[in-house]
Amino acid sequence: MFKVDFHTHSVASPDGSLTLEQYKQMLNSKRLDCIAVTDHNSIEFAQELHKELGPKIIVGEEITTKAGEVIGLFLTKEVPADLALAETIRLIQEQGGLVYIPHPFETVRKGISEAELDSVAAEVDIMEVYNGRAVFQNRSDDSQTWADLHLVPGVASSDSHGLAGWGRTYTSVSEMPTRENLLSLLKNAEYTHASPGLRGMLYPKFNRLRKKWRLVPNA
Repeated sequence: MFKVDFHTHSVASPDGSLTLEQYKQMLNSKRLDCIAVTDHNSIEFAQELHKELGPKIIVGEEITTKAGEVIGLFLTKEVPADLALAETIRLIQEQGGLVYIPHPFETVRKGISEAELDSVAAEVDIMEVYNGRAVFQNRSDDSQTWADLHLVPGVASSDSHGLAGWGRTYTSVSEMPTRENLLSLLKNAEYTHASPGLRGMLYPKFNRLRKKWRLVPNA
């Protein structure tokens, strides 16, 4: 089985700190076989990683929309932030990307509401049914129910913003995922999910402060 994390944040995210060497470390350790880099409103770093590490890195973007956040996977062009949800989805689909809904229904992390999600249900490719950082507002059961109702495949992803807690929440599929085979592979996917620990939970706040005050080292 191939272990895949579809939702991570590198140093290119305002609240992320994962570096090129740390991505290499995780892949070399075999704790993960494939990783999507889904920085906030940017694909530049993900593209650089993909050029160096090949198909083990999926180019993604966590895009801020007027309705909440949505992820595009297998992107070739950056999608602008702050557009309407339907427009963002259209721009993902125009370049052959997959539409992925992260931490749905949450209010503390810009999740898309059920009403908004219902309005674009036919366009959703993947639902995040387990988010590794979902503790204070865990909507996994609701996400799984929505995914089952709308026949949308689910995934488990870490939403890692730093090295601590990596490899604890991921999705296992039978082959290396590609744009062409991923949705089919997810029909028989297996989920592994566990808490990233306190440090893993606090990375976004810590990373924003560290970058604001230019604190080092990166951890």
